Amino acid sequence: MEEEHDATRLGPGERDILALERRGFPGPGAKERAIREELGLAPVRYYQLLNALLDDPRALAHDPVTVNRLRRIREKRRAER
Repeated sequence: MEEEHDATRLGPGERDILALERRGFPGPGAKERAIREELGLAPVRYYQLLNALLDDPRALAHDPVTVNRLRRIREKRRAER
């Protein structure tokens, strides 16, 4: 049985980004290494995609805890500028 494409669901790459954000990393550089090795993305591109995901209602529906936490962090950083 083939899975139908559902415009209301995140793709595998988008789900992988949110899954990586749920994890904890032991020290500096570990997250960037995981981004490169596991997702095959440059960290700059990863953060561009992540930022767009935070504004995507599908991401909020998929993982509200992670998305809301990251939105709070983003807003705090914006307020500090």
